[in-house]
Amino acid sequence: MTPEEVLKLVKENGVKIVDVKFTDLPGTWQHFSVPTHVLTEDTFTEGIPFDGSSIRGFQSINESDMLVIPDANTAFLDPFTAVPTLSLTCNIMHPGPAGNQKPYSRDPRYVAQKAAEYLRSSGIADTAFFGPEAEFYVFDNVRYASTDNKQYLEVDSVESQWNSAGSDGKSSLGHLMNVKGGYFPVAPSDTYQDIRTEMVLTLEALGIEVEAHHHEVGAAGQSEIDYRFGTLVETADKMLLYKYVVKNTARKYGKSATFMPKPVFGDNGSGMHTHQSLWKSEKPLFYDPDGYAGISQLAHYYIGGILTHAPALMALAAPSTNSYKRLVPGFEAPVNLVFSKGNRSAAVRIPLTENAKAKRIEFRSPDPTANPYLLFSALLMAGLDGIRREIDPVKNGYGPVDRDLYSMTAEELSEISSVPGSLDESLKALENDHAFLLEGGVFTSDLLEKYIELKSDQSDIVRLRPAPIEFALYYDA
Repeated sequence: MTPEEVLKLVKENGVKIVDVKFTDLPGTWQHFSVPTHVLTEDTFTEGIPFDGSSIRGFQSINESDMLVIPDANTAFLDPFTAVPTLSLTCNIMHPGPAGNQKPYSRDPRYVAQKAAEYLRSSGIADTAFFGPEAEFYVFDNVRYASTDNKQYLEVDSVESQWNSAGSDGKSSLGHLMNVKGGYFPVAPSDTYQDIRTEMVLTLEALGIEVEAHHHEVGAAGQSEIDYRFGTLVETADKMLLYKYVVKNTARKYGKSATFMPKPVFGDNGSGMHTHQSLWKSEKPLFYDPDGYAGISQLAHYYIGGILTHAPALMALAAPSTNSYKRLVPGFEAPVNLVFSKGNRSAAVRIPLTENAKAKRIEFRSPDPTANPYLLFSALLMAGLDGIRREIDPVKNGYGPVDRDLYSMTAEELSEISSVPGSLDESLKALENDHAFLLEGGVFTSDLLEKYIELKSDQSDIVRLRPAPIEFALYYDA
């Protein structure tokens, strides 16, 4: 879509407000709105000024003048606003003459654009495709507090077995789900069919092609909607829109959707399994009918890069303290740094397909708290490093392991590397291993330093606060 076409869309649909969106360093959409008369063709080159000092991971107050430059290709009519509103995703720039503004090094979308360009310049491939599968929970109620004298949380779902005796004076109608019993049940157990369907239809109306939706394993309303893979920047853009639609549709029904990795103790966490493939001249590069699981040597090297750099990647793939309550060894979590065919207990799975165009690898350790622009870029850079250095995952002890890793003994698992056990460990790994991210100027030291600082502060916030379970364990010491 061109700027001229965007202005035509505004006029034809009686748009009153233009909402400009961008992504902060952790990966959350931010926005502000302007009347339609502010939007002209010049806006797409001159931008709109804003204060960047209060955005997480952005500028200090003495360097806070910044610009949003709308991307005309991202325009859509917001389905959740009362007043006709046009939404535009933006890049962040430093102020300067129109068309010559300096891109902002900590703009996650700019990082993704640089990663896509670096791939093209490498000569290895010209396109990287990504397909994330972000799971989420839908709750009927969520309450929490963290003050000097109170640490408290409670979530509720009408689907969960904990409501079998009724709650808050309400009766139970049965048809409830047991822990880990939420995969593919029909109604009346699955009460979210209509909500997910509305999410799907809204996504498709906004140009996101959906492949499937279903209830997930988590009994308390866990769900998944899979949308079709796309190029790096395009797919990251869609992930932010996907979250927006899921959360706001749930809110419309009086419910709350969360992409938090581990909101419920004892049940499945929410991951974001990320499928990846490289193409050149419209031909897939990961397929070889004679290779292990039908993958090429180039794909082997790509996997080698992912698994070699996995500890550092986890700072971007699982970037919350809550992430590591999902990634616990000994449970059904993708913590084992090996690759395998069709094996969901390995960190890297090769889906079983004989279709050359569908041949890809899946990294199963990420979760939806990841900033998709940074995560997809980092995965690509790790894979390219593996290709450039010819890192063979077999020779480096990363498999393949074609058995259920969850059933292996502790002694057997001791010979297999695992992802870090905490956010602090992952951040330390990123500090020690990030040269591959700096290649081609894709990531910058400035961005990584600020990211590590931001995430370390979050870790400190959690570490300093007592948790309710500690009272059960230690109060009578």
